[in-house]
Amino acid sequence: MTKDDQIAIMIPAYNEEKYIEGVIKECFSYGLDMIVIDDGSADNTAGIVNSLIPSMGGRLKLMAHPVNRGKGHALITGFEHVVKNGYKGVITLDADGQHDTGEIADFLKAVNRDDPDIIIGNRLGNTKGMPFIRLATNVFTSWIISRIAGRKVRDVQSGYRYLKTEALKKIRLETGNFDTEPEMILWAGWHGMDIVNVPIRTIYHEGFTSYVNPVKDTIKFFRLVFNSLAWKKQFKRENL
Repeated sequence: MTKDDQIAIMIPAYNEEKYIEGVIKECFSYGLDMIVIDDGSADNTAGIVNSLIPSMGGRLKLMAHPVNRGKGHALITGFEHVVKNGYKGVITLDADGQHDTGEIADFLKAVNRDDPDIIIGNRLGNTKGMPFIRLATNVFTSWIISRIAGRKVRDVQSGYRYLKTEALKKIRLETGNFDTEPEMILWAGWHGMDIVNVPIRTIYHEGFTSYVNPVKDTIKFFRLVFNSLAWKKQFKRENL
């Protein structure tokens, strides 16, 4: 049974017991299927999700990695489920409460109006409260990835996005952590996909903990840039 007229909401999560329940309950109001991928959390994230399943009317599914593999691998697990089950597309958002779930309505409006391949939530039009180093990093990485992809994407690091299932089938992913989100944009750009930017805001909670490692993830990003040059050449050869 396919769900080609339905959009799913996907939430990758790692050690988010503090916020995951609130995010799920807010998303439930849209009446869409929700998929949580617990990426080997050491806290009670999975237990909280499991406790909510009976009250969600069959709309909530938990998928779990036995060990932490990285955000990109969590996304790939969810994408495989979305494709296998024939959804029209998927909206991804973070489990840490930084994304305003009320803006899911804006994504759905854009899907119904324009039917784009990909929608990327753009935080850079409203940077109030964003740490300077994060703002500078986002601007810099967005410029580089946009240049290589041949598509202007204002916030390539944003995890708040929509992907059409037909687009997911074409996107080949080589990475498995925070570099996976900009990598998606590279493949989408090379395929000539329709990428739309929509404004979003970011909520910074007191005591917020980021799982981005400034050194390791910067190295991974530049490795992505280096590898992308070879991928682009290979893509062109295969699609002459």
